Amino acid sequence: MSLGILGKKVGITQVFTEDGLALPVTVIEAGPCVVLQKKLTATDKYSAIQVGFGECKSKNVPKPLLKHFEKVGSAAVSFVKEMRLADDNEVNKFEVGQKITCDLFKKGDKVDVTGTSKGKGYAGVMKLHNFGGAKGSHGTHEFKRHGGAIGQHTDPARVFKGKKMPGRMGNEKVTIVNLEVVDVQPEKNLILVKGAVPGKKSSFVVIKPSKHSK
Repeated sequence: MSLGILGKKVGITQVFTEDGLALPVTVIEAGPCVVLQKKLTATDKYSAIQVGFGECKSKNVPKPLLKHFEKVGSAAVSFVKEMRLADDNEVNKFEVGQKITCDLFKKGDKVDVTGTSKGKGYAGVMKLHNFGGAKGSHGTHEFKRHGGAIGQHTDPARVFKGKKMPGRMGNEKVTIVNLEVVDVQPEKNLILVKGAVPGKKSSFVVIKPSKHSK
């Protein structure tokens, strides 16, 4: 349980090291995030802060949420998330309305980035689960890319849960772990992370210190 930051995926580019190597990096606009609420053990049974990112038009926000923003003197934001912290002492280090910026991280840090993967629509078993498919000749007709039989014998006479079948591909919550921070640019609110992160351009992501780094 550690403090992270909310951001938006800007795109992918490359940076060159001192050795002349080209590193693929993802550019993330991280913060500034505003602290909207504090959650304390005495009142909420857990310790956390609620943060918001990404200013938007008031007309695009539900009225109850808009009142919540006005109560703390914040502009309307489109992305709200809670950050669980270790205890109330950590929570009390922050004040409602305080800004959290990308200088929370520094070059060389390891982070976990969570986002929503790109939606690929409805996919068959060959694309979704890497099935081999049927043979392509010798009498094969329309079932070359089909999944085949799914039923059982008289016993158990049912299809087991979890059977790999066609379905929606992508559009899921995905976390890429142990990514290296290549550069931090506080003046532009940018964090450059080595490698790819889930989601399309302009999609929201959550960056947290990695739980998996040694």
